[in-house]
Amino acid sequence: MASRLLHRHIREQLKDLVEILQDPSPPPLCLSSTPGTPGSSDPSHLVGPQSCWPSQKEVTHESLVVGAIENAFQLMDEQLAQERHGHHVEGGCCALVVVYLLGKVYVANAGDSRAIIVRNGEIIPMSREFTPETERQRLQLLGFLKPELLGGEFTHLEFPRRVQSKELGQRMLYRDQNMTGWAYKKIELEDLRFPLVCGEGKKARVMATIGVTRGLGDHNLKVCSSSLPIKPFLSCFPEVRVYDLTQYEHCPDDVLVLGTDGLWDVTSDCEVAATVDRVLSTYEPNDPSRYTALAQALVLGARGTPRDRGWRLPNNKLGSGDDISVFIIPLGGPGSYS
Repeated sequence: MASRLLHRHIREQLKDLVEILQDPSPPPLCLSSTPGTPGSSDPSHLVGPQSCWPSQKEVTHESLVVGAIENAFQLMDEQLAQERHGHHVEGGCCALVVVYLLGKVYVANAGDSRAIIVRNGEIIPMSREFTPETERQRLQLLGFLKPELLGGEFTHLEFPRRVQSKELGQRMLYRDQNMTGWAYKKIELEDLRFPLVCGEGKKARVMATIGVTRGLGDHNLKVCSSSLPIKPFLSCFPEVRVYDLTQYEHCPDDVLVLGTDGLWDVTSDCEVAATVDRVLSTYEPNDPSRYTALAQALVLGARGTPRDRGWRLPNNKLGSGDDISVFIIPLGGPGSYS
């Protein structure tokens, strides 16, 4: 449902910005309710102390596009919530979106997929994964501010391992929503509850249930053997990164690689860049099938080959057992991005 409709939400959000984005002057503060009438950028009519408003905050055209994409993700999530009963829409998904507009590429990621640009052999990260580990402090802060969401079953504090009852009164390493390092605290009764964030790497979980902290849907997801909802801890808002295509002269071998976690679980950024160079070098620069061949090579490389003990990579490690989806978007070629 998201793959069919999310891009429509993005398009609708961008429609109101067409004229504004083509105008080099700063965006208006307000849009008139009458189409075709310029909005006001004069804050003098606002009521309240003016001492904290010495001037109007600068808003760029780029940030308008970012906001439109963020709003689109939220509207998509709300639509999933509204229609999940009548259409039996269950579960959730990650979303990785690329928007090309006025010479810039906007990459929006909510989940554990990843996007990188490979440009002349250089790797430029265009996203980051949202997992219980990378978002530990946001999750802990929410648990601290709204302890009712923990249902008396979980603690927002993190410990190096599960606290045992025999350790009551002892001082143990811990960290909370404000900490990046570790400190010691006296173990109390509530510390025996299951931690909100637990595990490491691919085994990290929120409320011992889900390993991704941003995405769409999952409105009905509950803690196993409990009625506690997990959705309050999951965010539908993406991180949006922007790449200006006009600042660099791209060649046909420069590509944007999008992949689900099935690719990145077993393939590093450097290995993907090496595959980009190896595959594209075997094709003529103007052969459009070169990019399809590259995507296929990345998928097959992550899957591995069948052997006696399952699908294996060349180093004999297990191939990816997760979904492996790859998009290759060429950044160079005919035409100009100016």
